[in-house]
Amino acid sequence: MARKLEKIRNIGIIAHIDAGKTTVTERMLFMSGAKHRAGEVDKGTTTTDDDTEEQERGITIYSACVTFDWRNVHINLLDTPGHVDFTAEVERCLRVLDGAVVVFSAREGVEAQSETVWRQADRYHVPRIAFINKLDREGANFQGVFDEIGSRLQANPVAIQIPIGEGPAHFDNAFRGVIDLVGMKMLTFQETVVTRAEIPEELRDEAEMWRDVMLDKLYAYSDELMELALQEAPIPETLLKQVIRDATLQMQIQPLLCGSALHFIGVPPLLDAVADYLPCPDDMPPVEGTGVDKKGAEQKLSRKPDPDEPFCGLVFKVLPAKTGDLSWVRIYSGQLKSNSRALNPGKDKKENVAQLWQLHATKKEQQLEVANAGDIVGIIGLRNTITGDTLCDPKAPILLESINFPETVMSMAIEPESTTERKKLEETLALLLRQDPTLRVKVGETGQTLISGMGELHLEIIKNRLLRDFSLKVKFHKPQVSYRETIAHAVEVTGACDRMISGQQLFARVSLKMAPADGDDSGVLVLSQCPPDVLPGDILNVIIDELNAHGEGGGLIAGYPLTKLRVTVTGGDAGEEAPSELAFKMAVSDAFTKGLEQGGKVLLEPIMKVDIVTPEDYVGDFVGDLQQRRAVIAKTESRGSLTAIEAHVPLSELFGYSSAMRSLSQGRAGCSMEPLEYAPAPPDVMRSHEI
Repeated sequence: MARKLEKIRNIGIIAHIDAGKTTVTERMLFMSGAKHRAGEVDKGTTTTDDDTEEQERGITIYSACVTFDWRNVHINLLDTPGHVDFTAEVERCLRVLDGAVVVFSAREGVEAQSETVWRQADRYHVPRIAFINKLDREGANFQGVFDEIGSRLQANPVAIQIPIGEGPAHFDNAFRGVIDLVGMKMLTFQETVVTRAEIPEELRDEAEMWRDVMLDKLYAYSDELMELALQEAPIPETLLKQVIRDATLQMQIQPLLCGSALHFIGVPPLLDAVADYLPCPDDMPPVEGTGVDKKGAEQKLSRKPDPDEPFCGLVFKVLPAKTGDLSWVRIYSGQLKSNSRALNPGKDKKENVAQLWQLHATKKEQQLEVANAGDIVGIIGLRNTITGDTLCDPKAPILLESINFPETVMSMAIEPESTTERKKLEETLALLLRQDPTLRVKVGETGQTLISGMGELHLEIIKNRLLRDFSLKVKFHKPQVSYRETIAHAVEVTGACDRMISGQQLFARVSLKMAPADGDDSGVLVLSQCPPDVLPGDILNVIIDELNAHGEGGGLIAGYPLTKLRVTVTGGDAGEEAPSELAFKMAVSDAFTKGLEQGGKVLLEPIMKVDIVTPEDYVGDFVGDLQQRRAVIAKTESRGSLTAIEAHVPLSELFGYSSAMRSLSQGRAGCSMEPLEYAPAPPDVMRSHEI
């Protein structure tokens, strides 16, 4: 029997590393009765961190899906990584989720990856609630984090809870519970037992002040609420919850709760907030895609989250296995049955849906006969479908928008010890590529295999998997930065072919304008401004295809990939003879090479945004060290007894930086980094890379 859509919540837990996402997930599972014992991250006993590498490092690397029920609401929850090297896991989860819980540490506040995941949620229009965790830690600052969420994230947090006390148990004013500002009750917690009581007199003034702040923000979203306020009439709790829900779904506010997940404090109200304020599939707009009408023209299509609509879903993760890949699918409309056939419209291939499974962590839990709109399930049987592909009813094709992943910034060479190992390496890398859409594999002209990833940790995880999980005998070389090439200024060039080949005179001329692309444009963009009467359409297509092929090649400095380059075809000439495709290909090659030479070669290096939080005593040491690493100090700001430094640093200068940071601060500073941009490298760096 299909679940009612209003009883489903597809949510994600997202945050900076070490904010407590996995602990929050564990406590939710335990409180809901889905698990009989709460796991601990430090002991490697959590449900969602079931990979050996995750348990050893105490961090989440792979997103995991768990399902449980709370108050008659069925929750599909995705626990995501917080480390920037695995931001693609967050990207693909947010693409298919309806809502999110963003976790912040009460001590560290809004950190670098907090900003990244918040921007990702904005991009995918995901309503969210905020949870300030770890209020039992020394240095916890609820007010400070609340203010930071508003100022640093340009968000509109509305506190619907405030903490009672802050800090560990030995503090005079230790954290011991929360005040619910909607129901105006004090909540205290003893594992699964929640005690609701009247607010003590000594806490009432502060509670009334915060409730007034909450109501002042909510009046803007409800005329009925405003009228009751003007009449000084009591405000029903049901109306207040409805206003909060409506404003949350419109992404006008973010309800903010607080607690300490490790000690179970605040977890049941957080689950209540998921049920009360985050959207069900029916609250979300119809999913949009493209199709083809009866005349063969492209048209926009949409699918409502309705079991009676034609089936469509998006594959957002693939767990490869020799016995058959497990593909994670979010079903947006219709029904999907086991032992059925589905169309992959992007590849125009039909796929067998042999088995359907309910997911638990990264494993199969329960086999299903049918899945409906709003469900997240695992499929076994798909052969040609990868992450980002659409599946749909063959009788009603629709192609949904895929998932875009960031470019890699670091590479590492691998050498197998024998021919046999080379074949095993190729098979293993093909399997890992199906699982990890940010991994890149390239075999160079010398036969050397290069793997590229999102950072040092990403490549280290891949290395450990190849050695430990797959027992390969391979050698690894030191990781290298992934540089890019472009040109410095716009140029107009003409390439020519005037040659006799096999007794035939070949002649062609092609004129191009090549210019650096502004903004975040990546790769090579090929355009045409060639008048339609100058060249035949088929020849113009040959020119554009050839330019695209050259654009996918390397530059003239060291053969690094080209990027931030716009190439425009402005004209051409075939002479008096019939146009020759070969002649135009040779003319394009000549013009493209001239453009790269005359445009001024530029080497682009990846720049990282580095956020350091350090005690004040070490600020000078950090600034001096960063300047030696060619860093630009973007800003510094005081956060109580700590100072936050934001610096933009070339990635090549950051190898092993975590060790250096520990030495500079005697282990008392924290650091996080994320890719910022590609920027021109200094002349001496460029000269060291020239072939």
